[in-house]
Amino acid sequence: MKLAYSLRFRLTIFYLFIVLGPVLIITTAMPYYYQTSIARETQTLTQGTLTSLARNIETYLDDLDRLTMGPYLNEDVMRALRLSDSQRVNDANANRALNSTLPLFLQNTRKDILGTILVTTDGSVYVTSVVGATPVPGYPYAEQEWYKKAVGADGKVTFISAHPQDYLETPTRKQVFSVARLIRDPDSRQPLAVIMADADTIVLDRITGYIDFGVSSIVCIFDSDGKLLYSSKLLAAGLQKQAWERNAGIELAGESYAAISQPILPAQWKLVVLLSSSEIAAKARWLYAVGTLFAIGGLLLTFVLFFILSRWIIYPFREMIAVMQKVQGGDLQTRFVATGNDEVAELGNALNSMIAQLNHLIDREYKAVLAQRNAEYRALQSQIRPHFLYNTLNGFIGLNRLGDTHGLERAILALSGMLRYIFDRQDWARLEDEFVFVQRYCDLQRIRFRERLDSTICCDPAVKDLPVPKLLLQPLVENAVIHGIEPMSRPCQLSVTAALLQGDHVPLVQISIEDNGHGFDVHLNSEKECLGIANVRERLKIAYGDAEFSIASQIGSGTLVTIEIPYRDRKSV
Repeated sequence: MKLAYSLRFRLTIFYLFIVLGPVLIITTAMPYYYQTSIARETQTLTQGTLTSLARNIETYLDDLDRLTMGPYLNEDVMRALRLSDSQRVNDANANRALNSTLPLFLQNTRKDILGTILVTTDGSVYVTSVVGATPVPGYPYAEQEWYKKAVGADGKVTFISAHPQDYLETPTRKQVFSVARLIRDPDSRQPLAVIMADADTIVLDRITGYIDFGVSSIVCIFDSDGKLLYSSKLLAAGLQKQAWERNAGIELAGESYAAISQPILPAQWKLVVLLSSSEIAAKARWLYAVGTLFAIGGLLLTFVLFFILSRWIIYPFREMIAVMQKVQGGDLQTRFVATGNDEVAELGNALNSMIAQLNHLIDREYKAVLAQRNAEYRALQSQIRPHFLYNTLNGFIGLNRLGDTHGLERAILALSGMLRYIFDRQDWARLEDEFVFVQRYCDLQRIRFRERLDSTICCDPAVKDLPVPKLLLQPLVENAVIHGIEPMSRPCQLSVTAALLQGDHVPLVQISIEDNGHGFDVHLNSEKECLGIANVRERLKIAYGDAEFSIASQIGSGTLVTIEIPYRDRKSV
């Protein structure tokens, strides 16, 4: 076959006009690459900025640390601290050293270092403050956590997380962080006092406030125990926990953040910056916009090419689908008109050949199967006639033995009318005709049983024209009379009804044969089902396929037989 006629060649030409590969690269790979690069560079720059911030905070902590070393720098101060409280009261040099000399050593030019507090082991308190703060009378310093931490550090510096200055009387109560140390006698190593230098937490805002990370960010500082010391914005508890524990992506309440951390070594604090991932992604959004424009342009081009080439390539396939739908509807004479020498034409010729073979197979196989099915159906139907006649003639013998010649004559006349219906050559009958036949049968049996049999026959006019197999109900009614009513000495009721019900998917015609006679055990008799019931089951299966047949019975209470036939606009007989 020539290359120019092949469908593959046409499809190749078609797809050459579609810049599928470049569009995918432009709309996905390139923006993703640039977004990743921007995020990586942002994190790298942020890490360098954090290192600088950490160093500034460490320098600040070093200043506080040097303040706590002030008492060691003057021998008079150390001598005064060695004295007891009562000795200091009478020692002018000691008072001067603690109230005048020590404040000079603890002075600092930083305005945000609020001052120091020195608590001796005997409970004396000395305050150096830039705002004129005084100690709170009777404050239990020794019970405070910062005091205990300083004592536990045994002379080493300890860093105290953010806390209020509730131990000082100040014009304004501020939140501070502190550096504390236990002062020991250099000679005897005995503890003399605890000194703590306080810094306003606003200094952390001043250190971090001027930094711009290029996207929305939150700067956090945690102490060594994971307690939030400072945050540039209010943080939810869940976000605080993630920021302390994780060093990767953080998500909370629909917001995602990239977390970058840096340790503040002297205090074992942790500096964390949370960068808004959505804003980082927004920086690359314009790339996605450009890629989207290219994608839309490619789609428009594809649509135009598809519209132009549809009659060239797509239209033949649509014609084939139309032909297949006609075949599905039963029109086996339709054919596809194939033109050209390409793959579409070959496919059309193959479709025509398939339809022709299918038509031949239906003529040969389906008709044979249909004939076999009709033969089986008529064989089942023919089983009813001798069985019915046998039971009816037995009834006549009973009337003859009773000497009821008048009843026997009426019964023979009724039988002759029923035989005309039975030997009619039609295989199907209207449901109303079946009910008339059942009524005659019951009248015939009532001649025999008299007051022991009372029957009710009722057919809903909405379903009277439903076609049913002839003699479908008679075996069930006969079964009810012979096995249900005949063994009973009391009067019994036989009811045969038909009604139209609404099923789950389609309407149902429900036919019920019910008696209050002897009944039987359904489980014990399931394997020994009588000829009439087995015959009805098989005829229903052949006639409808989806009809339902059920029996409910209880000894002494009677039997209920139910037939449900889907009512799908069945034509009348």
